[in-house]
Formats: sequence, structure tokens, C-alpha cells
Amino acid sequence: MKTDGNIPYKIYLEESELPKQWYNVRADMKNKPAPLLNPATLKPMTAEDLKPVFCDELIRQELDDTTAYFDIPDDIRNFYKMYRPAPLVRAYCLEEKLDTPAKIYYKFEGNNTSGSHKLNSAIAQAYYAKMQGLKGVTTETGAGQWGTALSMACAYFGLDCKVYMVKVSYEQKPFRREVMRTYGASVTPSPSETTEVGRKILAEHPGTTGSLGCAISEAVETAVKTDGYRYVLGSVLSQVLLHQSVIGLETKAALDKYGIKPDIIIGCAGGGSNLGGLISPFMGEKLRGEADYRFIAVEPASCPSLTRGRYAYDFCDTGMVCPLAKMYTLGSNFIPSANHAGGLRYHGMSSVLSQLYDDGLMEAVSVGQTSVFEAAEEFARVEGILPAPESSHAIRVAIDEAMKCKETGEEKTIVFGLTGTGYFDMVAYEKFHDGKMVDYIPTDEELEASFARLPKVE
Repeated sequence: MKTDGNIPYKIYLEESELPKQWYNVRADMKNKPAPLLNPATLKPMTAEDLKPVFCDELIRQELDDTTAYFDIPDDIRNFYKMYRPAPLVRAYCLEEKLDTPAKIYYKFEGNNTSGSHKLNSAIAQAYYAKMQGLKGVTTETGAGQWGTALSMACAYFGLDCKVYMVKVSYEQKPFRREVMRTYGASVTPSPSETTEVGRKILAEHPGTTGSLGCAISEAVETAVKTDGYRYVLGSVLSQVLLHQSVIGLETKAALDKYGIKPDIIIGCAGGGSNLGGLISPFMGEKLRGEADYRFIAVEPASCPSLTRGRYAYDFCDTGMVCPLAKMYTLGSNFIPSANHAGGLRYHGMSSVLSQLYDDGLMEAVSVGQTSVFEAAEEFARVEGILPAPESSHAIRVAIDEAMKCKETGEEKTIVFGLTGTGYFDMVAYEKFHDGKMVDYIPTDEELEASFARLPKVE
């Protein structure tokens, strides 16, 4: 097999090179993301408004769009050392299989018990909850990676953890649920009869398979009504993208070590945690005029918020109890099909990424799940890692871009985020192999019906 001079298969940073600060890309954005709005007054949310829902320090991080760097507390950094720095891998075997002149790298985030990048923010949010003296936290989870990561982080700090898991994933991924329970979390399929908003959603959508928007509503209600608890979120919010910037900071440091400059950076996109974390330091360079890169967000065709959504203020949850965020959205009432896109089945996109996309600083494509699993299988057979369905969206487009290089003869360098492993997603792989997987794409009429219910905000 051909290798590329002195560039190893896996580029590891030293423990001493683990980032000491998170990077806040909003500090370098000329057009800042629009503020969260209070659903009752339609005025920008203040720290006082957010206090009943979020931890105090996380509110400070959420509202700060001018501070470029935040110190990573020693307790969090020491926890990171259990599984970070994570490797940047040169996909030599995939390159050879594709017979492409492109150079392909992936940042592998599945090297921890939770199985994904979600632990980067989970441990930070659990830490701040512990420092505030809280009893526990509530959250939602789609495919289960966030719930798994948060339950692990809460166990580490001795916090209670209540998880509302999207019903379709709860049923499709029982083993992910059991990992959460192993770490001491309670797991409830959402929507449920345990909350007022859950009962309301079930009445309006009998037999629904649920959505992240539904689960968020239930988790927020439970946090607000339970003394000593706060709600934490695994994606979408600016604070989460801040914590996840450790991915991009490590990726850039590893590339810089060998003088490598990527041409294309690709990430799967649901709410934005992985994509935002991966591209942040590179986007910062682009915003400051120091370098240029091509960024591609990849989303499922079944839940295409960037490629077919509206850029508008919308509720972050189906129950319409959360703040309104300006984002690319399919409408908080949109219930995606019960497919295997897992954690990418959220109706909206991070306000940060939405603003960057609207400003033309990154691209977005949507892909069908059958082609995603074809790419996942091809990757697994040559690179030796069974990828999560979410990650496989990025793999699909990385392969597509590499094949374009084969056609043109261009030697582009491609970097993509491998957010985690797919060993708890075997029901999805089984359906793919048995030919039972379908590619559902919402119609224009379905989306228009959802858009019609967007809140009226001037």
C-alpha cells in the first residue's frame, strides 16, 4: 500500500497539546447570530429569563458572542485526557479503494465509552451543574449518543440524570438505552404520559414516533418543575458548539504538525454540534481573512433543515415552551419520518451555523439514507470502523468529493468528522442488508403545512 512520505496513518497529539481553551467562533463573525427570543414577550432573552432552565455558567457562555476563548477548567480537561486528544486518521485504505488522487482524513470521535463526540460537551455541562450545587439534570436524546454521554458525565460527578429518548430510537436502540441505565440515568420514551406537554403532543399526534422537538419539551418541563434540576442540551445551542470546538482545535493542530492544509471540510449536520465543533477554528481563519476553505454540511434528505428549510424565528421544541431561535427550520411541528438518521432528525439548525450558511460561508447538501448506508458499508470494509449512521452522512459526501477528484485529477485534501461508532445501530444495518430500508423525502406540501405554523415574528 502506498503511504504519503512521513505522514502516519494516525496523527496523535501529545497529552500536553490538548487544548487549554475552547474557541467561540461568534467572536469573529461580522454578522452575529440573532438573539434568542422570549416566547411570551418576543424580546431578546436575558440571563434572568434563562436562569430557571439552564445552569448559570452555561447561560454566560450562551449569551457571550464577543469573547473568543474560554478557559477549559482543569477538572474538565483532566476528564478529557481519558480519551483525548482523539486521533486524526489518514484514510489510506479508502483512498486506494476509490483510486482517487484526493487525500482523505477523518477525525475519529468514537474512542470513548459513550461512543461519540457528545461527551465533549456532556462533561462540561455536568461539571457546571455540579459546581452550582444542583441535584441533577434533564435532557432529550435522539439516537442515544447524547443521552449516553450525559449519563456517563453525570455518574462521574454524582448527579441524577433524567433522559427523554425519542420513541422511535428508544424502540430501535434498546442497547443504547441500557448503557444509559447502566450509568444510572432514567430513560423515558418521548412523547410520554409523564408530562403535560407529552400528553398534549400525543393527543395531537396519536401514535407518533416522536421527535427531538417533542423530547426537548418534556425535558424542559421536567427541569422547570423539579427543584434542584436544570435542563441541558446536546446540540444546537452556542454553548455546545463552544465545547465541541475541541474537535476542530485538535484537528487543526494535528494538520499543522505536518504542514497540511485541507481544501474541503465535511461534517454531518443535525442540530450542529459536530459540524460546528469541527469547522470552528478553520471558519475563524476564513472570517479573519487568513485562509480559505470549503465547508460542506451534510444532512438527511428526510429532515433537510438547511437545504429546504426557512430561515426564520421558530420554537426550539414541539411543545413551544422553549425560546425562539432564528435558524433554518422545517417548523417545530415537523415530525420527521421514523428512519435511521438518528441524531440528525432535528427540525432546526444551530443559529451560529444558520447565520454562516445564510452568509454564504458554507454549503449544504442532503442525502438519502440508502446511499448513506452504502457509504458506511464501503468505509467499514476498508477502514475497519463501523460508523454511526450520523457520521456516515459525512462519509457519503467525502466519497463523492473524492470521486470528483478522480474525474478531474485534482489532488484535493478532504477532512471529515467521524462522530462515533455504529455498534448500537445494528437494526439499521440489518434493514439495509435485508433491502427493507426506504428513502423517505418530505413533499413540498408537507413542508409548506409546517411552515404555515411558524410563529409570526417581525
